[in-house]
Amino acid sequence: MPLGQVPTKRSDQMSDKDPKLRGTNRPVLELHVPEPRYRPGDAPDFSNIAVPAAGEAPRPATDCAPRETEPLATHLVRVLGDDHRATGPWNPKLAPDTLRQMLRHMVTVRIFDDRMYRAQRQGKTSFYMKCTGEEAIAIPATFALDREDMHFPTYRQQGLLVARGYPLVSMMNQIYSNAGDHMKGRQLPIMYSDKAHGFFSISGNLGTQYPQAVGWSMAAAIKGDHRIAMGWIGDGATAEGDFHSALTFAAVYNVPVILAVVNNQWAISSFSGIAGAERATFAQRGTGYGIASLRVDGNDALAVYAAVRWAAERARTNNGPAFIEFFTYRAEGHSTSDDPTGYRPKDEPNAWPLGDPVERLKAHLIALGEWDDERHKAMTTECDAEVRAAQKEAEKVGILPEQGKTNIGSMFEDVYAEMPWHIAEQRDAALLEAGALAESKGE
Repeated sequence: MPLGQVPTKRSDQMSDKDPKLRGTNRPVLELHVPEPRYRPGDAPDFSNIAVPAAGEAPRPATDCAPRETEPLATHLVRVLGDDHRATGPWNPKLAPDTLRQMLRHMVTVRIFDDRMYRAQRQGKTSFYMKCTGEEAIAIPATFALDREDMHFPTYRQQGLLVARGYPLVSMMNQIYSNAGDHMKGRQLPIMYSDKAHGFFSISGNLGTQYPQAVGWSMAAAIKGDHRIAMGWIGDGATAEGDFHSALTFAAVYNVPVILAVVNNQWAISSFSGIAGAERATFAQRGTGYGIASLRVDGNDALAVYAAVRWAAERARTNNGPAFIEFFTYRAEGHSTSDDPTGYRPKDEPNAWPLGDPVERLKAHLIALGEWDDERHKAMTTECDAEVRAAQKEAEKVGILPEQGKTNIGSMFEDVYAEMPWHIAEQRDAALLEAGALAESKGE
């Protein structure tokens, strides 16, 4: 039954078991369970999505009142038009060299994802998550913020590390949980962490990233610091309580923080309507809390850069937090454990109306006369060689199935300042057993 339609059946036909309801003319109560528009076997059609012309959205001043951004919470900030030219008040007017750097990082991330996906399929690691189709979000956001700013990311923002120059070998060591993993195998593969690169440890329970980002920014303000934080979650995590707690604190205390929702339409196998996308845009939730909010074309690298830059300027000048919904599409599965053809049409990614982010930035550079297919092919070859070389170095240190046979005692370290007696007993027993096993094998 369509949402809002009054049932035609009378409740007195359903209420014989309850004498109080016999003979009444009350409608029967029902629940609405959101369903995606298309399932496997259907022909996807995104004509229901309103895609405004590039350059159409107004750009308010960074010190505007939050209510002035309400129209932008339902609009879509776009810079790159169908002619691949940048237009409108949100055009950041970036130098061609900057655009080429961004494109190179985006290509690197896509190649890195493909290599690590294959590594998982080859049994070299247990798990991987790609960000295919979302490369224009994390990388431009990194360029828009200062090097010292802190990110509280999800597992699909590997571009933050790549854009900040974090070694690919170190990322792979973490994925393989080998001796080069500075996290010592204590996080799932792809859940990186590096303070020096402003990359807070990823949590599989994504909602926690928001209150931590808000708390970090509150601490920065209390200390009189100049750094800000950017918190990241997916559309599904907006249904968690942490989301609302974070927005409450951010609004009440005018916290200098940027809160981003990557709305890629799917939370594992649940489409965004389960998290409320049928009722309102995610950006509208920010305006409901009195926070300046933007809805941005997440496949438009220039629009992403401009929105994050705007939000950063707002936060740094103590004009309050900003909430950004990046509207995009998860082109592949949630993870290597997921088969998206089980819940959505196989060719749905190709029907997405906002296009491929890498191809759009490439086409923009070509339109400027600052790029061409030959140079793009050469750069892609270089990036591929770089990723392959990093993988070779990481695999020299070891792959996941080879781990766990040495340094057994390390699993008990770095948990307590002073190890409790019962943990020490467990450690000693584990070491004794490992030693006996090695001796029986003649090692």
